[in-house]
Amino acid sequence: MTYFIVSYCGISILSMKKNYNTINQIPYNTYGVVLGTSKYLHGGGINYYFKYRIDAASSLFFNGKIRYIIVSGDNRDNTYNEPKMMKKELIKKGVPSRFIYEDFYGIDTLHSVLRVYKLYNQIRFTIISQKFHNERAIFIGNCLGLDVIGFNAKSIPFHCKIQIREILARIKVLIYVVIWIIKGC
Repeated sequence: MTYFIVSYCGISILSMKKNYNTINQIPYNTYGVVLGTSKYLHGGGINYYFKYRIDAASSLFFNGKIRYIIVSGDNRDNTYNEPKMMKKELIKKGVPSRFIYEDFYGIDTLHSVLRVYKLYNQIRFTIISQKFHNERAIFIGNCLGLDVIGFNAKSIPFHCKIQIREILARIKVLIYVVIWIIKGC
C-alpha cells in the first residue's frame, strides 16, 4: 500500500513545476497535444473531461501559446474515434483545420507522448488535459528526456472510479520506466 501512495504522490511532485493553470503563466510551445477521451459518457450526455480539454486547447491556440494542436487518442473502430471528435469540436470553436493534426494511435498516455516525439520530432510540447492526467504525461516525458509541460484543463469532481483508474495507470507507467531502465532505453 505504501508503494502505491509513494508512486502516486511522487509522480505528482515531480511534475509540479511543469504544470500550469493559467494562460498568462504558461510558456509558448509550437505544439499542444490534447490527450484523448470520449466526447460522450457511456450512459449518454457530454463528457466534461472532453469539453474542458477542447476549451483549454482552443484557449491556448487563440492566446498564442501554441501554434499547432495534435489531437491524440483511440480510434478503435468506425463508430469510435477520439481524434476525429476532438478535431471536429476544435473547428467548431474556430481553430482552422490546417493547424490541427490527428494522431489515431494514441491508445494511451504513454503512446501519445512517445508518438509526438517520434512522429513530429518534438522534444518540447504542451500536454492538454486535467491536472492528474498531465502529471502522468509530464512524468513520462521526463523519463524519455523530453521537455514537456502541461496545461490543466478545468476539472470535475474526482470520482472513485477515476481515482482507481489513475492509480493503476501510474503503476503501469512505473513498470514501463523500470523496463526501460533494465533494457537501457
